[in-house]
Amino acid sequence: MNAKLQELKARLAEVDDLNHANAVLGWDQQTYMPPGGAPARGRQMSTLARLAHEKFTDAAVGRLLDDLRSYEESLPYDSDDAGLIRVTRREYERSTKVPAAFVGELNEHSALSYQAWTEARPANDFNRMRPLLEKTLDLSRRLANYFPGYDHIADPLIDFADYGMKAADVRRVFGDLRAALVPLVQAITSQPPANDDCLKQHFPEDQQRAFGETVIKAYGYDFNRGRQDKTHHPFMTKFSLGDVRITTRFNEHDLGDGLFSTLHESGHAMYEQGINMDYEATPLAGGTSAGVHESQSRTWENIVGRSRGFWEHFYPRLQEVFPDQLNNVSLDTFYRAINKVQRSLIRVDADEVTYNLHVMIRFELELQLLEGTLEIRDLPEAWHARYQSDLGVTAPDDRDGALQDVHWYGGIVGGAFQGYTLGNIMSGLFYNAALQAHPTIPAEIGQGKFDTLHGWLKQNVYQHGAKFTASELIERVTGGPLRIEPYITYLKTKYGELYSL
Repeated sequence: MNAKLQELKARLAEVDDLNHANAVLGWDQQTYMPPGGAPARGRQMSTLARLAHEKFTDAAVGRLLDDLRSYEESLPYDSDDAGLIRVTRREYERSTKVPAAFVGELNEHSALSYQAWTEARPANDFNRMRPLLEKTLDLSRRLANYFPGYDHIADPLIDFADYGMKAADVRRVFGDLRAALVPLVQAITSQPPANDDCLKQHFPEDQQRAFGETVIKAYGYDFNRGRQDKTHHPFMTKFSLGDVRITTRFNEHDLGDGLFSTLHESGHAMYEQGINMDYEATPLAGGTSAGVHESQSRTWENIVGRSRGFWEHFYPRLQEVFPDQLNNVSLDTFYRAINKVQRSLIRVDADEVTYNLHVMIRFELELQLLEGTLEIRDLPEAWHARYQSDLGVTAPDDRDGALQDVHWYGGIVGGAFQGYTLGNIMSGLFYNAALQAHPTIPAEIGQGKFDTLHGWLKQNVYQHGAKFTASELIERVTGGPLRIEPYITYLKTKYGELYSL
């Protein structure tokens, strides 16, 4: 059995090498590649994706998994070998349903569509993206239909990102969350909005970058195993457990844009950097779901990075970096500014209270697109209508409307957005569990110390990688299932104090 396990690991390592070589090409495309490289890059990424798929779905891998079943069953469920075999089998059974040629076609189209989006969004040119998005939708439906027997066509696509979840499950969670959020949004937005002019001054990019990197080093992001670069839409990527990179963007007239993007992506990266190094080059060496991943980015961006205690420590340091801009701005004013709640157009800039309403709009729109009850040509108007009905605002153009998010233009339609809100909910769950274990965490954050929180997360979440499903991990960490109450309590407590509710 040991020989068979080692053979399986060797085959998985080759697949991992191809996938991460592809990730390097994707990172380069979104950071440094000149636009003229797009057609060839799409072909290159398609080739690597197809080869990785062919290697992983080789019948020999299936035979090894069959041979190892008795060994897996003899082990404790939470052992590393059992987890590796179990997760690999799940991924193998899913991957063998999708033809390698389709994987290549999807990857090539995604690369070409992404490059077009980087040009079409600034130009407010939805018509340029329409035929590409129509093909993306067709490919998304074809992908879902390789998994017949679903209750909703989005179910297989949601399952890719958040294993075990279906459209009906997400709608139920979202319904409960919306019922709690809407009255809170109404109570806050009925008051005069906080003044955030202090964030809209001129803040040179180099100084913004240096300050942000100082913060994430203090968090525990390891620059010996990572780096930060600029991109259109910030993301984290990994080429190995020893090379976990983040990207951000800067707006010299909006301090919050680059800073909180950096804090957000560092949360994703610290998760990956905290995975057990023994899992390298296997399916265990990654986050367990989109939702769990997002829980970490939202923890470090919002629960920590927008907390009063955090800024009691870091605000004097920020004032030293930007004395002309901030020396006459009080901590109270700055704290209210970075936690300003308002009905807005841009998801990635949205505050904690309204953010999930943005996600719900996108989730419902993509379900309609997949169902065929909404056509791509009607998407811009449907977008504007939902924003007016749900948030009371309407974008002046498609640049801040249906062209806003990269997901549909660099991936598939379906399965991408629910993880953001599930992650917010999980961030409340996990942080609450961390506080129960270590009540001193808020005081330590106020001193600029993050080792206790980071260490608890490494021990309870990060080190396991993908060994456990999200529901299993939540049960292990919190002693119960996914629930919204800790997250809602966090929001009501924080914003109740800010807005005297």
